[in-house]
Parts: sequence; C-alpha cells; structure tokens
Amino acid sequence: MNVPELFGSNVFNRQVMQDKLPKEIYKSLIKTIDEGAPLDMSVANVVANAMKDWAVEKGATHFTHWFQPMTGITAEKHDSFISPTKDGKVIMDFSGKELVVGEPDASSFPSGGVRATFEARGYTAWDPTSFAFVKDGTLYIPTAFFSYSGEVLDKKTPLLKSMAALNKQALRILRLFGNTSAKQVFSTVGAEQEYFLVDRKMYDARKDLVFTGRTLFGAKPPKGQELEDHYFGAIKTRVSAYMKDLDEELWKLGILAKTKHNEVAPSQHELAPVFTSTNVASDQNQLVMETMKRVAIRHGLYCLLHEKPFAGINGSGKHNNWSMSTDTGVNLLDPGSTPAENGQFTAAVRRQCRQRPPFGRERSAARDRVDVRRRGAGGSHRFPRKGCQIQRQGQKDDEIGRGYPSRTAQGHDRPQPHVAVRVHGQ
Repeated sequence: MNVPELFGSNVFNRQVMQDKLPKEIYKSLIKTIDEGAPLDMSVANVVANAMKDWAVEKGATHFTHWFQPMTGITAEKHDSFISPTKDGKVIMDFSGKELVVGEPDASSFPSGGVRATFEARGYTAWDPTSFAFVKDGTLYIPTAFFSYSGEVLDKKTPLLKSMAALNKQALRILRLFGNTSAKQVFSTVGAEQEYFLVDRKMYDARKDLVFTGRTLFGAKPPKGQELEDHYFGAIKTRVSAYMKDLDEELWKLGILAKTKHNEVAPSQHELAPVFTSTNVASDQNQLVMETMKRVAIRHGLYCLLHEKPFAGINGSGKHNNWSMSTDTGVNLLDPGSTPAENGQFTAAVRRQCRQRPPFGRERSAARDRVDVRRRGAGGSHRFPRKGCQIQRQGQKDDEIGRGYPSRTAQGHDRPQPHVAVRVHGQ
C-alpha cells in the first residue's frame, strides 16, 4: 500500500484543483479560500465543471450539499448529475449555481422556534474552505445551512463566525507585538475520538444498546478496569484488522489519522488525528464517527460512540487539542525562547483565560450558559453528579462535588438520569 498516493485520493484538494483548473481560475479560488474574497459566478461555473468531471472519474453519479443541522448528526440530499437532452438521452452536468447554493427542505429540522413549519424554507451555501470529497458514489460538498430570512440553522456557521472574530482580535494583538507579516490567525483542533467495539451479535442481543446506545441494566463483569492493563496494551488481532481498515478509509478522505491504541476500559480504543483548521477538523470528525460505525459492521463488530455506554468503567471522551496558528506557521500557544516571544505567548494565553467565566460566588451568568452547552444527555451520563466539581447558582457550598442539586433555587426539579436508571451511579 502506497500511503502517500492513497492519502486524499478521494478529495478535491488544492493539488487536484491546480491540476484540473485553469491557472487564473485556480488563483481566484485560492484567494476566496485563503482571504475570503467574493466568488464570481464565472469562476464557480468552471470549478463546478472540473469538480464534476473529477468526481465522475471517481465513479460518482450524484452530488450532495452536506451540512450539519442542529440534530447532532449530518444531513444530505442526493441529486444526480444527469440532465436531459432533446434526443431523449442525458448528459452529466453540474453548474456553478448548483455548486454554490442548494435548497433542501428544512421543515423538519430544529430551528429554535425562529419560524413556522410552513415557512421553513432552508438553503445551503458552499464552504470552499472545507474540501469536497467523493464517498459511496456521491460528490459531497460541505455547506452552511440557513433560513430564507438569514437565520442560522446549523453548527458550522457559528463556528465560522467565531473563527473570523478570533482572527480579527488575534491580529490586533500581534500588531501590538510588532508582527506585521501574519495576515491570518486561525484556530486548530485535533479531536481525539474514543470508542467501544463490541461483537455485533452481542450488540443485537442487547436491546438497550440498540435503542439508547448504552446499557440500562445488568451485572458488573468479574473484572473491569481495576488493573488498567488494557490501557496501551497489545491490540487484539480482530481489532487491529478493524483499525487498519479504518485508517485506510480515513486516509482516502484526507483525514490525518495518526495514533491508535487501547484505552483504559475493556474493549475501549482511541483514534487521534493530526490537528488542522477547526472548521475542517469539525467536518472530519463527523466523517470519522460515521466511518468508524460503517467499518465496524464489515468486521462483525459494532462501534459505540455514546459518552457512557457502560456503568462502572470509563466513558468515552473527545479531547480537543486546541490552539491558534498564524498563516506563517507560528503557534501562538507555543512558549518562545526569548522574553519578547514569551510576552506574545502570555498575552495569547491570558486572552483565552479572560474568555472563561469567573470562578467563585461572583461568577457571571455566562458560566451557566457554558455549562448548559457542554452538559447534554450523553455528557451527563459520562460526568455523573458525584463527578462534577463545578459550583452552580443556587447551590450551597457543601453541595459542591455532588453536581446538580435535586431542586433549583426556584423549586424546579433537576434531571437525575443516573438515579432514574440506577445503573450509572458512581
């Protein structure tokens, strides 16, 4: 296997763009990607045609605008490249308009109540900073998702906005330190993905796993993770074959799958990629999770991605190795070797620390908003009440460490999933 040749073979990346596009069109598109310059429709038409020809060579017959609605998973609507001709036949066609803008039905996607169902027209817009790719005979085009009147309906758009805000403020700080060469600052993430592998027949026999992704009842095993001998241990042959197959599938999609190893809990493993731009890393992590499940089925296994599928052993995390880098290759969270460089590093770290809500009794309402965002149903199972060390509004000092109090200061009940199912109490 030639890994350099295999890597990114199903991605319409910069190298493919340079090979397939006229020189001036390529320069214009790269300017849009790197500097955010407006994309002219004449350029989009040429790019769309080249992208279609390349995808057809890869066996694609359809294209889809791939987006991330507020459902926790990705969404896609597949349209074929065929276009009828006067003689009753078809040609393969793909226009710049079809590349840049799509109109999926948005009536059943969550909107936060911003519009009525009968008014729920939704649109997708191409994100050229995240490269298109071919998978299962379809050209996938990463896009943002929004309503007819411009309301954000996805998770990509807020991320892109936050990256633009970070770029603006970070450049301002760099100029204070005399850095005039950097033109862009972007955040980077390497999202480690932990997961469990279980035999498919055993998985099918446990309806609680099938319906909820976690166990709701059952006895503890004779041996759990007491000795932690599974951590970094020798990888079993069946799992190793799965990991090899997974790496190859991810490399084809241009995903920098780097590290694989056994995790602490029995049957728990981890895949860690090389960090990349946060926007691209977010898209790629969705592909990683989807590919993990698909490849596992080939090997007679099932991949569990729930944060806490089993009681009494570790849950699965997604560690985000986050940083900030300039377009000149400087990591702003990397300490320098001179006082001046350390000053820049200290300023970057201090600025990030100031974004965190304060601790103590004077914490702002932002602290609660941050906690709400991170504490979904899955996260609550992974970090049960006794494992949470954050004091919240309405919580007494002696309640710290017990997580949510049973009732709020207003008398409303707090959800207690671990007590209800009786299996995740720690």
